[in-house]
Amino acid sequence: MTDAHRGATTRESCAALDALDELAPRRADFALADGLIYLDGNSLGPLTRAARERVRATLDDEWARGLVASWNTAGWMGAPTRIGDRIARLIGAQPGEVLVADTLTILLAKLVLGALDLRPDRHVVVSDAANFHSDLYMVESIVRRAGRPITVRVIDRDTLDDELDDDVALVMLTHVDFRTGEMLDLAGVTERVHACGALMLWDFAHSTGAVPLDVTAAKVDLAAGCGYKYLNGGPGAPAFLYVRSSWQGVIENPLRGWLGHARPFDFERDYEAAPGVQSFVTSSPSVLALSALDGALDAFEGVTMAAIRAKSLALTDLFIELVEQRLAGHFEVVTPRIHARRGSQVSLRHHAAYGIVQALIERGVVGDFRAPDVCRFGFTPLYLRYVDVYDAVDRLVVVVERGEYADPRFATRRAVT
Repeated sequence: MTDAHRGATTRESCAALDALDELAPRRADFALADGLIYLDGNSLGPLTRAARERVRATLDDEWARGLVASWNTAGWMGAPTRIGDRIARLIGAQPGEVLVADTLTILLAKLVLGALDLRPDRHVVVSDAANFHSDLYMVESIVRRAGRPITVRVIDRDTLDDELDDDVALVMLTHVDFRTGEMLDLAGVTERVHACGALMLWDFAHSTGAVPLDVTAAKVDLAAGCGYKYLNGGPGAPAFLYVRSSWQGVIENPLRGWLGHARPFDFERDYEAAPGVQSFVTSSPSVLALSALDGALDAFEGVTMAAIRAKSLALTDLFIELVEQRLAGHFEVVTPRIHARRGSQVSLRHHAAYGIVQALIERGVVGDFRAPDVCRFGFTPLYLRYVDVYDAVDRLVVVVERGEYADPRFATRRAVT
């Protein structure tokens, strides 16, 4: 438990913490329903008021009135790199190192293929058995079409050091585990991977906007992350990729497209890559989706990741403390207690996890379920209050002690859990 909320086990003491919270005014930036406690921002961030206005302006002013001229006058063409620079601050990157385009899986695929081309004498990609499944599906699909024999080693990440040898071309890991919330050592892992001569590719899906990142200091080669979780860019929001400046002009985009060309409107038959990270653009940007993400990022202006992290740890500490005080023996807390190993979520294991999550949703607390037995709760400091944490546990106690999770209605899973 942090000093910030030591002894905060009553609703009144939580309200007192809210009164002192420097991030409290940010809650007004979000269009949240009264009475709703939203603990699923690590799956889909809520709508921000600025995102709504930005999309309206794109529709009513830029598209309706400006029409095709808005590719120039409204800066549509430059949006992938301009918005990329806004995200760069959140991950410790330099201007010109981040690009917003496509989806996370597509961007990871581009980076995997590009990285393999940089290590032609090596034939192994290492990833984590607990990695997000889409990442694994993608890399296993790629290596079957790589044009040379490539082996994917799917390992227990705790054995990573034993797997690092002269055959490894690339290591691909997710920085924060999507099920448990465990956070890996960004700099330490990257350093060990580099020591064996391999490249390091990080998935920041559950990190960006939630925990401080410094890709520059950690000497990260490549990374990608999504825009719809902690960045609040909307369902299916564009993702981003990071290419360290020293690799730009060296690593190639394997999915070439006209907007990654140095002179796209010369319509040349032969391809010449645009300078810098722009070369990783393949096709026309999704302007409406980029507008939503651009507006959502306003919520981070004037806020430091250090302040977000401090509150995140306080909120998650408080949640764990209250669960263990009031529901002792009912749950296993699978999220690490050590701050340096914790992202911005808490995962609780229970044999009836799906029913518990559904019963909580009916009581106005939105978390989610991850198979086979995890109740997952994300803590987004920009809009969550300490009293929200207290009230969420209050309702969790009712769901568990009354056995509401056993209702037959919850016996069948919905398509999205």
